[in-house]
Amino acid sequence: MNATEPRRRWWPRSVRARAALAAASTAAVVLVGIGWWMHSDVYRQGTQTTEGQAEEQLWALVDQLNGGVVPVHRNALPYEVVATGRRAAVAYGGGMEALDPGTRHVLPAPPEAREPGLLTTVPLRIPVRDNRTGDRSDMAGRTYTVMFADISADQLSSGKVAALGVAADADLRVYVVVLPHTAEAMAKTTDLLLLRAGLVSLVLIAAVTYFAVRIALRPVEAIRVLTASVTASHPRERVTVPATGHEITALATTINTTLQRLDNAAAQQRRFVADAAHELRSPLTTLLASLEVALAYPERTDWPAAATTAARQTRRLQALAEDLLLLARLDTRTPTTRPEAVDLTALASQLTEQYPLTERPLTLTCDSTAPAPVHGNPDEYERLLRNLVDNAARHAVHRIQITIRNEDDWIVLTVHDDGPGVPTEDAERIFERFVRLDDARSRDHGGTGLGLAIARDLAHRHRGTLTLTPRTLGACFQLRLPRAPTPAEK
Repeated sequence: MNATEPRRRWWPRSVRARAALAAASTAAVVLVGIGWWMHSDVYRQGTQTTEGQAEEQLWALVDQLNGGVVPVHRNALPYEVVATGRRAAVAYGGGMEALDPGTRHVLPAPPEAREPGLLTTVPLRIPVRDNRTGDRSDMAGRTYTVMFADISADQLSSGKVAALGVAADADLRVYVVVLPHTAEAMAKTTDLLLLRAGLVSLVLIAAVTYFAVRIALRPVEAIRVLTASVTASHPRERVTVPATGHEITALATTINTTLQRLDNAAAQQRRFVADAAHELRSPLTTLLASLEVALAYPERTDWPAAATTAARQTRRLQALAEDLLLLARLDTRTPTTRPEAVDLTALASQLTEQYPLTERPLTLTCDSTAPAPVHGNPDEYERLLRNLVDNAARHAVHRIQITIRNEDDWIVLTVHDDGPGVPTEDAERIFERFVRLDDARSRDHGGTGLGLAIARDLAHRHRGTLTLTPRTLGACFQLRLPRAPTPAEK
């Protein structure tokens, strides 16, 4: 069994429930911290209050003893007065009687005389001492904070000493036990109140979070439902953009933008398929018609001419199929395999020397000799340049010029012809697929309308750009490619 399966069983799948659980858990941690702090503070304040009461009681007892008065048993806190040379306690009360100090005092007598009027606070363990009935006191065996002060009998008058029942040279010590009951009761009451308030707060926080997230996710659910209804037959559906301006608005806007891109891509795909079918139908129709006529009238057919026509249309079909396959590969954004350092100047010079100019007299020159290093696939660069030169050859009247120059981190190549040029409004349209602007790009001249589209895609594939720059005479295509560093620059 996968280790995550038990966690998935109890972990809620709903975003609302998860948000409520997370908010409640966070609030629980915060409330526990606040509760512990309040518990400690209330206990500390209760202890301080009890210590203040004990100190007041201690000094009241000291005043009574200095006046020769034996304190009564009733008192708020347990106390005991002991003296040196005396086995029993001088006085006790407030609960100390449960330890039977009448037989022998519970708390120790002062081992040595201390300065009278000095208050001392120490932790002291109440010894275990059973009374006559056998009932054991709750105080026995526990350690309490004890306050005490000493009184010297030789500072009292003889009448007062006699009233207290101690020797004239005895030292008296007044003990008051600080009981934690008040602080514990206050802390317990506070804990119960905090527990109830915390439980109610956790329920309220979880409920408010759950319904708040539920309300916040309503636009998301509406977006999900509408997005699910988008199909190939209904690609123009769009989600409603809320007017609130929060993250849901950004999500709806992004989804609408994505749907619009998909719609545009689908429309472009349909148009591309229709255009490709139309381009394929033309040479196929011509080829089929010429063959059918030749077969219908074999004795009157000029078979060399028919074969020439068939070969020409077959070459058109082959070129068109190759262009379509190349476009399909470029559309998949397949990365260039084994990028190499290519000298664009040498490639252009080689193309200039080998390019066939047989239809009419044209001059094709490359006036650059400086190296122009770029990274990429040499075959793709050759195809790019050949497409630009083919396009220029169909337009040019007498001359085609290739220029290459270095501009900082870029290699700029231009192909300029002296043809009729391209209207400004069509400067971007000519890079669309299957676009022909005039008769020079007609099917009779062998153009498929894909050359410039392929050239631009190849330029983008190599992180470059291909644009048409304005000229007073002819058309000038500018190719910008990142310059590859030379070995000396690496």
